[in-house]
Amino acid sequence: MRTAFKAKPPRYPTSWDDFPAGEHIRGAVNTVCSDYAERIFGYHFAKLGALSAEINLNTSPIRHHINQVPFDNQFGRQLEGNAASNNTSDNNVATSHLQGESRELTTNRENNVVGQSHSLPFSENSIDGFLLANELDFAQDPHEILREVDRVITQNGYVIISGFNPLSLAGIAKFLPVKRGNILHDARFFTSYRIKDWLELMGFEIVEQRQVLFSTLFFQQRWKGAAKLQHYLASYFPWCSAVYVILAKKRVIPMTAIKPKRNLKPRFSAVGASVRTSTVNRTLR
Repeated sequence: MRTAFKAKPPRYPTSWDDFPAGEHIRGAVNTVCSDYAERIFGYHFAKLGALSAEINLNTSPIRHHINQVPFDNQFGRQLEGNAASNNTSDNNVATSHLQGESRELTTNRENNVVGQSHSLPFSENSIDGFLLANELDFAQDPHEILREVDRVITQNGYVIISGFNPLSLAGIAKFLPVKRGNILHDARFFTSYRIKDWLELMGFEIVEQRQVLFSTLFFQQRWKGAAKLQHYLASYFPWCSAVYVILAKKRVIPMTAIKPKRNLKPRFSAVGASVRTSTVNRTLR
């Protein structure tokens, strides 16, 4: 397997607003991820990265969601500020069930974890579902992140991964002198075939893949007829979409004990029979 380690880590986006068409990308990815999340059951769901934390999965049957974000993210700064005022927060928790806004803030604080995606603070076989919204595109070593996911995910757990497609207009524009300060120029742009190959090597089964957005992603979409063009391209040219979303399921083959072989009955021996016959004849004589 060809290594994907990058000596210089790419710039990491703190929000979808860092992209010119960030809100448009987030909406398209959110729609597919919400549909996939409805199929995942269990107790714990983890969203890795700043972009994943902004994906809304209210339709998910799993009620306990964990947002793991890096230290330099706005969620991380908010957590650090909340940690400095724990005494004040503890007094507000007692009455938070009467105030919707306070309850929402308390819930968000409890569900956020500050840390890196390549070092998950969870025990083995403890998370039922993962969401990596374009997290691998801005990772220095995506293999390390997937190995951590494989360690933590439960048997038959699910993982949702979205990424930028290099075989698209956005992949071509990445190498053009267009908006050089755009963070999209730092994205890794892995093909979906490569991501699926990594997952299959780790024992994941690819359940479904969808292609969304057919544009360069470097400009905001303002054309009124874009929706019809998107539908046409999705029907006849799905391979050139700017973003893909993959749903994979962890498969674990159970170990079966090897049963001992049964003792077989001795087969008929012609040599033994001839000896017995000759002995009987000698006795009769």
